[in-house]
Amino acid sequence: MDMNDVSARGLVLLGCGKMGSAMLEGWLKSGLPEASVWVKDPYPSDWLTGLAQRGLHLNSDLPDDPAIVLVAVKPQMMDEALPVLTPLGNGRTLFLSVAAGTPISYYERVLGKETPIIRAMPNTPAAVSRGITALIGNQFADEAQVQLAEALLSAVGQTVRLDDEGQMDAVTAVSGSGPAYVFHLIETLAAAGQAEGLSPELAMKLAKATVGGAGHLAEQAAGDPTQLRVNVTSPNGTTAAALEVLMDPETGFPRLLKRAVKAAADRSRELGK
Repeated sequence: MDMNDVSARGLVLLGCGKMGSAMLEGWLKSGLPEASVWVKDPYPSDWLTGLAQRGLHLNSDLPDDPAIVLVAVKPQMMDEALPVLTPLGNGRTLFLSVAAGTPISYYERVLGKETPIIRAMPNTPAAVSRGITALIGNQFADEAQVQLAEALLSAVGQTVRLDDEGQMDAVTAVSGSGPAYVFHLIETLAAAGQAEGLSPELAMKLAKATVGGAGHLAEQAAGDPTQLRVNVTSPNGTTAAALEVLMDPETGFPRLLKRAVKAAADRSRELGK
């Protein structure tokens, strides 16, 4: 299965919110024709409506044998939305889910136990093509279909394969929810700058650029983040004074982030039930 097959047989997008829209935009930029896409969304955006005028199928009858269905609805809407696609189960159509907390076993119950299914967890930087998505398939998703899923998800960032679906709760807690932790870091760093006398605008600009630049450097540098931290920490300097607070074993980042990630992973497990 390749992108030519997707163009010929069609791609169905169930739900087209922020994540679905980011992915669809990436696919269209990569050359997928609008006429090869079917979107089911009860509240389509003006952008989707405009695409429909150029050939995209919006809330219309679905193709009989699409190459892939991307499930991008919120978990609380799944029971209502997914049964519409039951006729496509147990066949050649690959189902790719990016819905949080919904296990593969749920899709197998609704769509049929022999349905090829891949579960994926992207994150919000996908909106600027800087996301990372972890994925794993069931026994009926063959290697060609997994590669297809990787190709589609690569339109919005990096991909990694998991060894076991049980890892998905930890992935959700680290990379799925992780951008919110970083956004909060920016908020609090800027607020701390204001407390030291900076204007709100200047403090926020400095915080955004610092976090964004450090993240990019961490991805590009040959050394790991530990070495990068050591490189910028002069003995008895300003950075060392701050890190003494942040790395405190009782009150610093290590214990706090461990608690935060565990809370997110525990909630993901609850949603999966």
